[in-house]
Amino acid sequence: MKTWFADIEINEDGSVAECSPCTQDVQQLAKRLLVFQADPKQIPLASFDPVKKAIECGFVSGKTEYYSLLQQTCIAATRLKIKNSYSPDLRIIHAVEALDDIDEAANLLAERLGIWYGEHFPEAGMLTENLAKFVAENGLRQDLPQDSQFRETALSSVGMEMDAEDGAIIKAFAADLSSLYERRHVIESYIRKNMEQLAPNLEKVAGANLGARLISMAGGLQSLSRMPSSTIQVMGANQALFKHLRGKATSPKHGIIFNHPLIKNSHPKIRGKMARALASSLSIASRVDAFSGRLNPVIKEKLDRKVLSIKEGDK
Repeated sequence: MKTWFADIEINEDGSVAECSPCTQDVQQLAKRLLVFQADPKQIPLASFDPVKKAIECGFVSGKTEYYSLLQQTCIAATRLKIKNSYSPDLRIIHAVEALDDIDEAANLLAERLGIWYGEHFPEAGMLTENLAKFVAENGLRQDLPQDSQFRETALSSVGMEMDAEDGAIIKAFAADLSSLYERRHVIESYIRKNMEQLAPNLEKVAGANLGARLISMAGGLQSLSRMPSSTIQVMGANQALFKHLRGKATSPKHGIIFNHPLIKNSHPKIRGKMARALASSLSIASRVDAFSGRLNPVIKEKLDRKVLSIKEGDK
């Protein structure tokens, strides 16, 4: 029998036949405890008295020392467990959530910049990232370089005048917004790189961003791999699903996977079939990624054949 403090052989009468106690190194005991907890076969019977056996083995001299050492070992094991819990799919989940936070902040700031700069130079006709870059580089319309394509338009602009102080503030504001967009591109590249390593099949079938978002919504790759394809099909359509369950709407055909080009670009008549085919392939891809991690091109090829047959059947 293995316990967290020793390997013990027990006689039929319950006495200790042989015992190999561990050292009292808390870190080593913590690692042993984690292995011990992960294997349910190693859990002793209810009649087993660990304190008594630990004393008989010579691991400790008394109850106080046993419980003190057990407490230290449990704390060290918890620290190790937390330290090792930062899995690769957790990186993807945090990156996706960071992307959502950036989008939310960037949309608010871009709207403010659009209104602010639009009152000064409405003829610029730019929005969001393009406007942020333009303002960060050029500032006010009177500061545009001679060779700028907007120079003539700026001279006849009907926008209100702004002075140098206004220009400095709005230019700095646009520079901050522009850096947010740049950070967004960096995080997207980070997600793509990690998806290729962690979930190559899911990345191949869904694309990096959609695949990462599915992992994030499921709470991890393992969780996603355990989901049936019907659940993956409607992930992200919570409101429509509950409305359907209350009998007030038809069942949703798709959730977040609507963003996949196969569904988004399909005729509404065949979107349901496309969603089922895609969700099925996503389910298989996530399982292969979770349990083997190797790229299997057959999954994408089967999806392509299925999509072709759906399109031909619709003609």
